[in-house]
Amino acid sequence: MARGTIIALGGGGFTMRGTFSPLDRYVLGATRRARPRVCFIASAGGDPGKHLRRFYRVFRAVDCEPAHLDVFAVPEQGVAAFLAAQDVVYVGGGNTRNLLLLWRGWGVHRALREAAAGGTVLAGISAGALCWFREGITDSWPGRLAPLACLGFIDASFSPHYDGEPGRRPAFQGLIARGRLRSGFAADDGVALRFDDGVFREAVAEDAGKSAYRVVRAGRGVRERALPTRLLV
Repeated sequence: MARGTIIALGGGGFTMRGTFSPLDRYVLGATRRARPRVCFIASAGGDPGKHLRRFYRVFRAVDCEPAHLDVFAVPEQGVAAFLAAQDVVYVGGGNTRNLLLLWRGWGVHRALREAAAGGTVLAGISAGALCWFREGITDSWPGRLAPLACLGFIDASFSPHYDGEPGRRPAFQGLIARGRLRSGFAADDGVALRFDDGVFREAVAEDAGKSAYRVVRAGRGVRERALPTRLLV
């Protein structure tokens, strides 16, 4: 597990809404800084330019200092120093498998672990949420949902988009029931889970009626429990 704060969004936030949302405000608020430095990483996106344009349009209107990391144009000071200087690293959605391949090739995963230990908040949506867990369910392969080993900063499995994509819930539960994934967490669209030093702290939502879940293997099946989820205002 990794030291520091990690916020995993099942969906929602500016990448899905197109505007600064209560979940985005929650992520920035975790820094406890009046004007936080926020770095967006769009490695998982098929069109990073589109995602970056949206990020800068939204966050330049907020009291923060936006920046981004492009693994195809490594910062002059190096990845580790660049990320360590950020208050938030916010990872976008897309293809989780491609994201992990790029990060491991450039050592981004090690730099992120060091940054988190130094106080940088790690956050992300969809692929950018799943990546922090030991493993989880992904649609990185066309036409199917499959298990994927991830970074292990949080020692559990994870599913984003739990209510937003047909098939997610039964596929995640089935993989846990068959022992192909360990017990873990799931989040509806518009819900985020916060972990401190790898330990679950709270779940929050930007929409009423949304939840986070604990999904645990029980015998030959699973036991799903809705977690208390605080509505952001």
